[in-house]
Amino acid sequence: MEVEINEGSVPPYYREVYEAICCKQEDRVQTDVFKRLLSKTDLSVALQNQIAEHVDCKQGFLSKLALYKALALIALAQQGKHPSPKLLENFTQEFPKPNLGELKDLQALGMQPASRNPLFLSQTLDELLDIDTVQVELIPEKKGLFLKHVEYEITSQRFQVSVYRRYSDFDVFHDLLLQRFAYRMVPALPPKRMLKGVLTSTTDREFIEGRRTALRRFINLVARHPFFSEDGLIKIFLTFSGSDVQNKLRESFKTAGDEFITCKIATQAKEYLPGDIQAKFSSSREMIRNIFNSFQKLRDQAERMAVRSVENATDLLMFGRELSALGSDTMPVQSWAPTNKNTWGTMRQSLKGLSVEFALLADKAAQQGKREEEDVVEKLNLFLDLLESYKDLCERHEKGVLHDHQRALQKYSVMKRQMMSATVQSKEQVSVDQLESRIVQQENAILTMELRNYFSLFCLHQETQLIYTYLQIIAYILEAFVKSQIQGHREMSVVWLDLQPKLSCLFGASNGVLPSPLTPQQGNWKPPNAFPN
Repeated sequence: MEVEINEGSVPPYYREVYEAICCKQEDRVQTDVFKRLLSKTDLSVALQNQIAEHVDCKQGFLSKLALYKALALIALAQQGKHPSPKLLENFTQEFPKPNLGELKDLQALGMQPASRNPLFLSQTLDELLDIDTVQVELIPEKKGLFLKHVEYEITSQRFQVSVYRRYSDFDVFHDLLLQRFAYRMVPALPPKRMLKGVLTSTTDREFIEGRRTALRRFINLVARHPFFSEDGLIKIFLTFSGSDVQNKLRESFKTAGDEFITCKIATQAKEYLPGDIQAKFSSSREMIRNIFNSFQKLRDQAERMAVRSVENATDLLMFGRELSALGSDTMPVQSWAPTNKNTWGTMRQSLKGLSVEFALLADKAAQQGKREEEDVVEKLNLFLDLLESYKDLCERHEKGVLHDHQRALQKYSVMKRQMMSATVQSKEQVSVDQLESRIVQQENAILTMELRNYFSLFCLHQETQLIYTYLQIIAYILEAFVKSQIQGHREMSVVWLDLQPKLSCLFGASNGVLPSPLTPQQGNWKPPNAFPN
């Protein structure tokens, strides 16, 4: 369980250190700054590395609470204690003050290069994937024959805790994410119920399993997002074990508000955007649309391959069963048979035994299909979910922020015309004053919308970068695909080779030895499956 450290549990000095070294633009501490801070302590390199391992800085920065945790570990290590999360859990007094020198000297550690632009993301795909891995498993139903409420066990590798969630919890969490991060990619949830078709026990199970894997993709994309991952909503959803997680999430959102309000550089977003942002946005959107179409086709082909592997497993199993049925025939050999009646009897015994090998081949083919589904199809679906959320984000930008801005400008234009008309017609001063007040309010509303529009473009730029970062996933997919094929063919080849000598008794004329087929170059060659006329 992660150690809970908050503003009220640390001495004021911790907050002073944070203010001294944090990046003012992003309200967080860069990893390289933290490493320079560690080097200022009198601790050994080994202890510094241990403290760094216990602090969440995989994304290239530390949050405020992560720094507080590091400062507590530094202070306790300076007292001769072994730094560990367990030590913090058992510490009941106020955390001690670390010896870091003068605060003015610490401020130099937090100096950031003037050329650094917060518009650009620095994380690699590996760094994003390392943020967290969340497992979503179905809870076995204990009551009744029919599922009234499907429950999921959610296990976060990052927070080292498991919690239980229903679909309705995901639904509330998703809605609040859209409100909190209206200008970011929020993946869609799978449908709550089957949209059409006859519900049977088989289709019900398939639907529930498909929804589980879709929820797993959703929560992993959210947990690995560079901005969502440090937000209170995701931490509550992945760690809160109380009975009413939905109210806890709503309370957190009410306290924080939307990202435009909490982001320190939101009102300066225009300063960081390139002059041709609209043209670049249109170009990137078209390119990503083409990428989406290509990945969709790749996913469809991969699904067909996985299905064929499963169908191949079924065919091999049925083939073996038919051989077994043929070999299990107990009817006596009739007098019309050739003189040597034992030939068919011997062959029947051999055919009956072959079903074991074919069952093993079927199992290997089924495993191949499962690998193709989990390692290839699921990764393709993950990226497609992200691309779909980018498409939704672009539509929200155009239909939301831009549409509201244009509508506000039209309303402002009408008000200005009314003001000019009222001035010319010399209407009562009260009416003119009221109209002027409304115009001022509308001007303020337009200004806010313009700022939100630029912040929306700022976020779109970053989300586009995120798409291109995730494009590297194709390398992981191809590697998984190739490994899956190599493993599958190798395993099945071993079974086929083991099966070949067992066919020897079917060829009684060759004294139990299978002849090596001639090649076309050796002459007198005929296809191995050809029958004599």
